[in-house]
Amino acid sequence: MKQILESGLLLLNLAACALYGIDKVKAKLHAWRIPERVLLACGLLAPVGAGLGMLLFRHKIRKPRFYLVLLAGIALWLLAYCLIRGL
Repeated sequence: MKQILESGLLLLNLAACALYGIDKVKAKLHAWRIPERVLLACGLLAPVGAGLGMLLFRHKIRKPRFYLVLLAGIALWLLAYCLIRGL
């Protein structure tokens, strides 16, 4: 069960990182973009992957809202960890 959860979290974070990269490419091509609410949701659900995507692709790094959502996502992950571990 632990491996399934870890694999799911890894895939979720990889997908978040990839979405930031895809949106960056689409922005340069002036093509259809991934909605900001999707990228923000990635920041809440997969803050590590979203943060890596922001840094690797230099995408959405000038928008404070994205940093706030990343911090909120990290706080949620830490809270969930503490609740699961009983800390």
